[in-house]
Amino acid sequence: MIGTIKQFFDTHLNLGHESSQESKDHALQLASAALLIEMTKVDNEIKEEEQQIVTNAIKKTFELSSDETTELLALAEQEAQQSTCYYEFTSLINREFSQEQKIKLVEQMWLVAFADKELEKHEEHLVRKVSDLLYVSHKDFITAKHRAQQT
Repeated sequence: MIGTIKQFFDTHLNLGHESSQESKDHALQLASAALLIEMTKVDNEIKEEEQQIVTNAIKKTFELSSDETTELLALAEQEAQQSTCYYEFTSLINREFSQEQKIKLVEQMWLVAFADKELEKHEEHLVRKVSDLLYVSHKDFITAKHRAQQT
């Protein structure tokens, strides 16, 4: 999964030293979207409610085109759940996102987890793991969880 999405980044967004801020922002948005997509797969049961939340979050929050959204979703669907290393995504997010943006991403992950009205232990574990990798405090982690539950 991670390798395929990284290849997507490299193909569509050349993030070399001379890349524009817009390209970097776009890559950050795609990295965030990839983490949201992983949330749909973590419990080995991809549900329509979860997919809808991810699709809406990708389109609305990250302002991606329909083609980019479709391609990224297709890549995520093609790959088997094989990797638990999210460092490629979280390191990029850590370098570029503000603390508020990181908290918003954690909240969006919670929204996906609660989409089917059932919080699976694997979903909670992934949100906690990503939250830790993004250096989101426990207080902000819990606050984001409560906001997501109220939606």
